[in-house]
Order: sequence, then structure tokens, then C-alpha cells
Amino acid sequence: MLSPSLYETDFYAWTQEQVTLLRNEQWSQIDLQNLIEEIQSLGKQQRQELRNRMSVLIGHLLKWQYQSGCRSRSWLATLRIQRLDIAELLEENPSLKPYLEEALCKAYVKGVELAVGETDLPKRTFPVECPYSLVEIVDYDFYPGEPSKLLDESEQ
Repeated sequence: MLSPSLYETDFYAWTQEQVTLLRNEQWSQIDLQNLIEEIQSLGKQQRQELRNRMSVLIGHLLKWQYQSGCRSRSWLATLRIQRLDIAELLEENPSLKPYLEEALCKAYVKGVELAVGETDLPKRTFPVECPYSLVEIVDYDFYPGEPSKLLDESEQ
């Protein structure tokens, strides 16, 4: 019976070992199969991060529009931070841009669930398809629904 590998017992130590092997060009000792899986996983994590940030952003845009009487500085901060984080993620990973349309569809479903869970509004309140374009979603100056004094106050 094989004993568990370092990859299975201490992931961090495994990563450090792989870095050392790569730097020393010890190609035959590299755990190639697990290294390939981990690199592939990193790409998937970037896509997931984009979807998650878009979900939170869309959920808060829906809350902003459909529960205008409950708007808060916290909601405003969440909208702004998610937009900044999405912009940074896309700047660091420009190859994610073609994935935005697909991410939007998946993120909208979760965004609606977030809005339903954080408001007293039924799911049927929200459109079946995302009412915002990608341009609007990431636009730092786009806030759906009626104007808000919070926007004016935050500029001071």
C-alpha cells in the first residue's frame, strides 16, 4: 500500500517543494500530474471570483432599485467595492473579458437569490433576465431606479 503523498498530507509544503524543484530545474522530480491540476484550478478560481463578485454586485443593484427606501451607505459601499474589484480582476486577467456574458447569466441567478434573501420581496418581483447591461453593471456612476441623496453625500 502506498503512503499518502505530500500533496495529500500538507498542500502548502507540497507547493513549496514544487517551487524549489522548478527553480532548480529538477524536472524529473516534479509532481507533474498534480501541478497540472492545480494550475488548471487556478484559472477556474479566477472565473469563479468574477461570477461571485458580479452576483453580489447584481444583488445589490436589484436591492438598490427595488427597495429604494432601504438604501444605505453599506449598500453603496458594496456596489462601489465590487465594481472596483471586478475592474481590478479584469485588469489583471484580461482574458476573462470574453467570459463576462456567460458570467452575467450565472451571476444574475445568484444575484436574485441574494436580493430575495436580504429583502422582504418575493422572487417574482425581479425580472427573469438581468435588466442591466454589462456596461451598466460595471459603470461606477450607474445606480438604477430613482435618484438617491446617498450618492450626493458620498461625493462630499
